[in-house]
Amino acid sequence: MDLYQAISNRRTVRDFEDRSISKATIKRIVGAGLKAPSNNHMRQWEFIVVNDKDARARTIAGVSPNLTVRSAKRIIDKWGLKNKFQREMYLDGIPKQHKMLLTAGCLIIPCFLQETPLLKPKSLSWLNGFASIWCCIENMLLAASAEGIQGVTRIPFEKEIGYLRDALHIPQKYSIPCYLALGYPAEGKSKIRQIKVSAVDRIHFDRW
Repeated sequence: MDLYQAISNRRTVRDFEDRSISKATIKRIVGAGLKAPSNNHMRQWEFIVVNDKDARARTIAGVSPNLTVRSAKRIIDKWGLKNKFQREMYLDGIPKQHKMLLTAGCLIIPCFLQETPLLKPKSLSWLNGFASIWCCIENMLLAASAEGIQGVTRIPFEKEIGYLRDALHIPQKYSIPCYLALGYPAEGKSKIRQIKVSAVDRIHFDRW
């Protein structure tokens, strides 16, 4: 698939077919991630693929399975969100947080070496590793799109990180940026309307 087509086709999907992703495809997707730029040139990234059903359930034990559309509405009202497209996205997404991780064809937990306190940086450069792993993750999402696979990320809450470390034996010096759920989109999946943004309206030449 042409790169621009893969970018155009890339969507956040939370509804998946009951279909696994082959190990060969997973290796290609992770391999694409490993082509991303790395802040220190070392690509100190590790990827835990959790496809065993029992292990998957333990891994996501910290994610609430009981969120409803009503509770999602209370959450976004508390946040003060007004944009109808943004509200539509959260009303669809919040109740699916547990299910999307459980039913995805593949669940990947990316990890990156972070030897300084991630949430207490002394300068922006302390966040270089965090920035690099997200370049890696986007490469993986684009590679997945080229394979006819879509995905979704979820940032873990603090208590979830504890579950992940214990369940997957992740060393303390490695940080966990997200859960990465990949799969073949389900028939009749939710189609969230996108906010139209033009590059012409966002580019500033020479000055703002």
